[in-house]
Order: sequence, then structure tokens, then C-alpha cells
Amino acid sequence: MYDVAIVGAGVTGAMTARELSKYNIKIALLEKCNDVAMGSTKANSGIVHAGFDAAEGSLMAKMNVKGCSMMAETCKKLNVPYKNNGSLVVAFSEEEMKHLDTLFERGVKNGVPDMKIISKDELLKMEPNLNPDVFGALYAPTAGIVCPYELTIAAAECAVKNGVEFIRNCEVKSAKTDDEKITLDTTQGEIEAKYVINAAGVFADDLARMLGDDTLHITARKGEYFLLDKSVGNTVSHTIFQCPSKMGKGILVAQTVDGNLLMGPTAEDIDDKSNVATTNSGLDTVKKFAAKSVPSVSARNAITSFSGLRAHADAHEFILGVSEKNPRLINAAGIESPGLSSAPAIAEYLSDTVKSVLSDIKIKENYDDTRKAPVRFRHMTDDERAELIKKNSSYGRIICRCETVTEGEIIDAIKAPAGARDVDGVKRRTRAGMGRCQGGFCGSKVVEILARELGCDINEITKFGGNSNILFDKTK
Repeated sequence: MYDVAIVGAGVTGAMTARELSKYNIKIALLEKCNDVAMGSTKANSGIVHAGFDAAEGSLMAKMNVKGCSMMAETCKKLNVPYKNNGSLVVAFSEEEMKHLDTLFERGVKNGVPDMKIISKDELLKMEPNLNPDVFGALYAPTAGIVCPYELTIAAAECAVKNGVEFIRNCEVKSAKTDDEKITLDTTQGEIEAKYVINAAGVFADDLARMLGDDTLHITARKGEYFLLDKSVGNTVSHTIFQCPSKMGKGILVAQTVDGNLLMGPTAEDIDDKSNVATTNSGLDTVKKFAAKSVPSVSARNAITSFSGLRAHADAHEFILGVSEKNPRLINAAGIESPGLSSAPAIAEYLSDTVKSVLSDIKIKENYDDTRKAPVRFRHMTDDERAELIKKNSSYGRIICRCETVTEGEIIDAIKAPAGARDVDGVKRRTRAGMGRCQGGFCGSKVVEILARELGCDINEITKFGGNSNILFDKTK
């Protein structure tokens, strides 16, 4: 029996697990996939939004502005790279300049600090590679960039270190409620909890219906992206938006915290909540609109393309708090953009909700809200590298040449709390396989290291869990 079971180990679920792990309660973090950050969190823009988009007075606006203000300190405690690079919403007409005024006024009402409308000349001085046809921009200096899956991994590690039980490959098949608990029938057996936090992303409405709450309706909104090589990473320094539409914030061009350039996303509502395939039409749209902002960007520099699904609620609002239909269900649904930006604030909000329904909840004396910094060999000086290799020779063997990732770092990623169990899990934790060759050289070595460290047959190693086996034994 758990006090709280959190369903969904995306950024919302993992950050909430970390926040709740400070208390003397028993917590489970359930994830239907083989790792954390496998849904919307895995494939989004990584933008920490300033907070001028969401409607004034909405939960979305409040969580966004507060979460943005918390992000730098959160990342510092979790040793996750974060960059406060600021954002620019670019206008291409007088009509769009008027829309920037609307965004500015909304941002002021939402409490976004230090915004200003800048002229074409000032804009092109800040970003000389922008389209010279620009009219001006809304500048929000508090915006930033973070790696969404690194933040989630770090939060999950911190939560597990503080006593949260992370249960992988744990899909909820059905659920029932009585006066004392919720019972989840999962692929890992029955799990009982006094309260369930529904952080199931695009499947949040499905889980809610299992527990008697039919008020949620979530639409999967697909967004397609290009990721470009680091050689063009300095094309822009700020996050470049176009004026938003009712479908979202439009196609952006932005640096990532790792120095690549990102273009996207599109916005297409789809029925199939598992469809993350890219399309020619979607990627063509990305190329067209990205080039409108920054004419020099080109998909010729792309090292990969991908898509993700956003959990869009009908009201375009975060759905947070105790369900009106089931007092043992706490919803965290409709967490689309700016969900990543809002994650630290949402975690606090849900923690306060749990405190309001659980009696005798106290902070642990030994709670530690930090995560030890992982080794990043590529960022070390030669002297630091030599000293590290003296202590452990596995750091002297480069496995991924594109990203300078060592065997020691891969072993660390596997052995960490809530550590990697598949090739993509290693990639997200270390960047092995994220370079220009996309794992062409290091992939086989990563498979060998996983099999050795997990003590399993090499044929059991998968790309991302399930049936995604890398190798097959044809003799069996």
C-alpha cells in the first residue's frame, strides 16, 4: 500500500515525485515504458517560456511565470544545464506588431518582468541572421532553454535517492476505487494507493475514466522537428518565435543547451495517441516557416528529425487538483506547452494538494533535494581528465567520438538511481549516439556495455524497451 502512486514519469510526474519525496510518505512512480521521459517530455522544444502567452488569471499563466522563476535554481540543485538566453517573438507586418502589443500587455498582467518591444534595427543587432524583412519583436529576457529529458532524469534520480520506488513497464490496465484506496491493475501486478496522481500525458483522460472521472478530454497534438548539427548552432543566440496562432506558438528556431539548432514544431491534432511518425508534409512545413525567420537555416544540416505529442485539453488549460468525481484521484492533465516551464511550480502545487488530503505528513530529516553532478568528460580540462582516469581507467576509453562520451560515463548512467536500461536511455543520459553519426560508430559498443553491466544476454538489449531489440539470435 502506497500513500501516493504517480502515474506517468514525464517531467510533471518526476518533478512531483521529487517534491513529494521530502515527506514521510510511501510513494511509487509508475511508468508504462522502460524509462522516464518517454512521452511528451522526450520530444519537445526544451524552451523555458517567460509567460506572456497564457491567458491572464489562468493556472497555465500562474504556473508558467512561477516555474520560469524557479527553473535556474532547480537546475542548479539537480546539476542540469540551463541557459537564460531570452526569447524574441518576431513580427513581419504592422498587424503582427499590434499583436506583439497584445502579448506584451498580457505578459505585464501575468507578472512577466523586463519585457520590451524592440525595433527592427535593435532586433537585427541582436540577431543579425534574421530575415531582414522583420518589423520588430517582443523581447522577453527571462526565457531560457533546458534539456527536458535531462531535467526529468535528474528529478527521478533525486526522488529515488529519497525513497520513491520507480516501477518501469508498469501500464495501468484497469482501476477501481473504494472508501480507503485506489487499486490499479497493472502489467506489474496490483498496486494499491491511498491517492493517485494522474500525470499520464496524452492518456490522462483514459486513466481518469477508469477512475470514474469523465470530465477530461485530451487531444494528441503532434509536433515535428529537425535537429541540426552543432556547426550551425550559433546561427541564433535567442529563441526565435513567430507570432502565435490558436494551434500554438508556431515554428521556432532555437539553440539547445547542448549547442545544436532546433527547428519546429508543427501542430496537427491526431486520433492515434501512439503516432509519432514524421511526415514529408510536416517537415516541409518546418523548413518553410523556419526559413521565414532565419533564411540561412537549412535541413541539409539536419542530423535527425523527430516528432512528439502534446496533451491538449479542450479548454487549453492545465487541469490540476483533486477530481470532482473521485476524491482519491488528483489530476495533472492537459500539461502541454508551457508544461516544461511550469514543472517546478506544478510539482509544488500538487505537493500542497497531497498535504491537504493526507494527515500527519512531515518533512524527513534526511531529505536532500540535490542530485550529484554526473561526469561530463567532454567539458573537462586535460588535467581533470588525467586525474579522473587515474582513479578509474574506464573514463579513458572513448565510446562515442562525436560527443566525447567515455565508457565510465555509460556505466555511471546504467548504475544511477532509475538508471538506463536500454540504448536510448544511455543516449539521453550521456549523449552517446546523439552526434552527427547518430550512433553509427558507438551503438554496438553501447549494446555490449549494457549487456555486461545488466548481466543479461546481448540479444535482450533493446533500443527503447518493448520489442525494440537491437540483435536477434536466429538459431533460437
